[in-house]
Amino acid sequence: MIEKTYIARGEASLDIGGEELGDIFSEALSQALADVNSAGQVIIVPPDTTRFHSRGGFLTDVAARQLINKNRLGAILPALGTHTALTAAEINKMFPGTPKEKFLVHKWRTGIAELGRLDAPWVQEKTGGAVAFDWPVQVNRLLQKSGAGSGGFSMIISIGQVVPHEVAGMANHAKNLFIGTGGKEAIDKSHFAGAAYGMERIMGRIDTPVRAMFDEGLTRFADKMPPVLWVLTVIGNKTESDATAVRGLYIGFDRECFEKACELAGKVNIELIDKPVKKAVVFLDPDKYRTAWLGNKAIYRTAMAIADGGEILIMAGGLERFGEDIEVDGLIRKYGYRPGREIISRVETDACLAGNLCTAAHLIHGCGEGRFTVRYCPGAGLSRKEIESAGYQWGDLKEANARYNAGKLPPGWNTMNDGERIFFVSDPALGLWAARRRFTGG
Repeated sequence: MIEKTYIARGEASLDIGGEELGDIFSEALSQALADVNSAGQVIIVPPDTTRFHSRGGFLTDVAARQLINKNRLGAILPALGTHTALTAAEINKMFPGTPKEKFLVHKWRTGIAELGRLDAPWVQEKTGGAVAFDWPVQVNRLLQKSGAGSGGFSMIISIGQVVPHEVAGMANHAKNLFIGTGGKEAIDKSHFAGAAYGMERIMGRIDTPVRAMFDEGLTRFADKMPPVLWVLTVIGNKTESDATAVRGLYIGFDRECFEKACELAGKVNIELIDKPVKKAVVFLDPDKYRTAWLGNKAIYRTAMAIADGGEILIMAGGLERFGEDIEVDGLIRKYGYRPGREIISRVETDACLAGNLCTAAHLIHGCGEGRFTVRYCPGAGLSRKEIESAGYQWGDLKEANARYNAGKLPPGWNTMNDGERIFFVSDPALGLWAARRRFTGG
C-alpha cells in the first residue's frame, strides 16, 4: 500500500483557476502512475452531478486525456451511491472532454463485491452503543483486485469534494468508494448508524463513528483493491458573485490528504452564526434537485442554525418525487419524515423499515424533530397533499418566488421590505450553517 501525499495546497482565500488546477493535477498524476509502476488500465471514480461544483468533471477530463495518451483509460464509474444514473445530457455537461463510451453505471443493489466485514462488537463500540450490527465493506465488483467480475485495473483514481456531510461528518475519501460504489447493506447500515448516533454530533466533524468504519475498512481490506489515488477539492463561494472557487486541492494515496482537506473545509464550508436563525430560505436549483432525497440537504445543512420554533422555507421548483428510485420513494410516502425516536422504534418492530435502514436514516435526518417547521414550496411535480402527507408544511412556490427572489438575494442575512429578517442559502450542497453555541456546545 502506497502512503504518500503529492499535493496539499489550500487556503481560505485561494482561487485555483482551471489551467493551474489542470497542470497541478497532471503533474501529480504522472508521479502517481510512475510510483504504481504498472502499465495496466486505470478506472476513474468521480462524483455525479450532485457534486457538479466539485470540479470533479474537469479533473476527470484532465485525467482521461492523460490516460488516453498512454492507452490506459479503462473506465469511468461515477460514485452514484443510491442516486440515479447520469443522463447523456448530464454527462455531456459535467464531463465534456471524456469519451462517453467509457462511462459505466453503478447499481447499488447488484454487482457488488464484499471485501470483508467489521464485527458487531467493534461497530457497537465505535458508535457508543447506538447500533450493534456488523458492517460489510463493499465496493462495485469492478474495483476488486481480483475475483468474479473484477475489472483488472492497476489503479483507481477517486475524485471528489470534501464538504460537511450528515452521515460521515465530512464527505469523500473512503466514503467515495464504500458508499459511492457500495451496496445496499453497507449503505443501509452506515447511514442508520450515523442517524442513530445523532446527526448534530457528526456534521462537520473529521473523526466520527461512521468515518471510523470507513477508515477501518480501508485499513483491513485495501489490499483487495488496486492502489487508490485520492483527488480531493475544497470549494468555496466567491463573495462578489454566485460563482465558486477552488480553495484547496489535495492529492495522495494516504489519509493525510483527506485530513488536510477537512481542515480547510472546516474554515471554508462551515459558517457559524452568532444568533440562531428564525427563518431560513433555501433555494434548490431545479436542474439539480429533483427529489427530496437530494433536496433535503436544505434541512441537513441548516438545521443547526435554526432557532427553536423557527422555519426552513425550501424553494424547490424542480421537485418531482421524494426518493431516487420507485422503491425508496414508496417507503418515504409510507412512513413520512418523523422524529428519530419514532423511526428507531419502528425499525425494531417493522421488518420492512428494518430492511431499508438507509431510508430510515433519511427519514430521521429530514425531520425537524418538532423543534422547527419545514415548509416545502414545490413546483408542479408534487402536490400539496403529497408534501403534507410526508410530514412537511406546504408553501406556494409562486408566492415564495415573488417574495424571495433567489436570483437577487445575496447569501446570508437579508431584511425584506416589510422588515422580515431571513437567512438565505443559495445552494445547501456547498456548506454547513450552524449556530455557534449549538455547533461548539458552548
